[in-house]
Amino acid sequence: MQIKDREHVEGGRERVTVVPESVDDLWHLQYVLEPGDRVAGDTTRRIQRNDDQMRDTGGEREHMWVAIAVDDIEFHKFANRLRVGGEIVACSREDQLGFHHTLNVEERDELSIEKRFKPDQEARLEEAEEATENPDVAIATVEEGQAHVHTVAQYGTEERATITGTTGKGEYARGRSELFSELGTVLKRQDADAIILAGPGFTKQDAYKYFEQNVPEITEQITMVDTAAVGDRGVHEVLKRGAVADVQQETRIESEAEDIDELTKRIAEGAKAAYGPEEVKQAAEFGAIERLLILDDRLRKERGPDGEWAIDVDDIVRTAEQKGGEVTVFSSEFPPGQQLANLGGIAALLRYRLE
Repeated sequence: MQIKDREHVEGGRERVTVVPESVDDLWHLQYVLEPGDRVAGDTTRRIQRNDDQMRDTGGEREHMWVAIAVDDIEFHKFANRLRVGGEIVACSREDQLGFHHTLNVEERDELSIEKRFKPDQEARLEEAEEATENPDVAIATVEEGQAHVHTVAQYGTEERATITGTTGKGEYARGRSELFSELGTVLKRQDADAIILAGPGFTKQDAYKYFEQNVPEITEQITMVDTAAVGDRGVHEVLKRGAVADVQQETRIESEAEDIDELTKRIAEGAKAAYGPEEVKQAAEFGAIERLLILDDRLRKERGPDGEWAIDVDDIVRTAEQKGGEVTVFSSEFPPGQQLANLGGIAALLRYRLE
């Protein structure tokens, strides 16, 4: 994420101009934006008139600059797009004021955000800005007859390819070199800065030797890791062992996995932990929170009109920080976040046990 400009505006608000550089950045922005913010950028629009005519002559879209008062935000991961909708409050065509418009924000689109930033939202922007310098990582897991390629993103891991086929003898057998060739082609296409090649046995070593001879441009990026499985299970082993952290400073996923493992361990032992909004609120008021864990989807929901908790989520966050606690916002896209969701979407690692 590029942060191009910051300025304070009236009413204690701040205007920040950003340029998302990846799908990760669009995902981050989903949790920075909330209803009531003002967002501005360049767009195209079919001209809408007060006489209910929906299009100008020919129905062509016109380029314009608009600022909208945000009503809704949707992240479309598979379309690589963030949709931000709301009423037009400023525009390069005054006749469009008051109409609803949706900004389709994609990579490299410049966006101006005006709002009162909360501390966790400021931290998320900083995280996205710092992550620009981190290498992209691909994880290839391979064994006899199959290979899988996943990429590591800040919102989780995503499977990019599955390659299968027999490697034995026979008329329809598929040679290992064909499997390795296709795997090498997929890895080259990912254009990753680092590749982790994992799997059981010696197949990964044989794949590496094939790459040395046939796809030498990717071999410098490869680190090999032993795992008992391939596919999703193999990727989980790679993450659990911290292999990604060897090429990328501790990722969001690994950090969350460590926190949730520690939380579940403490809960099982009846030790220094709290979960659920009421219990965590009490821990915050006592100054007992060492690290507050909260799910991004839940945080966003509780800040809006559809919140279900009887307590103010921002009060908990603010109190925890004021009394020396750290705050970690979990991604709902990855298993640690799903585990946290099962505990009510909020929990805390404590300095001491609550009686």
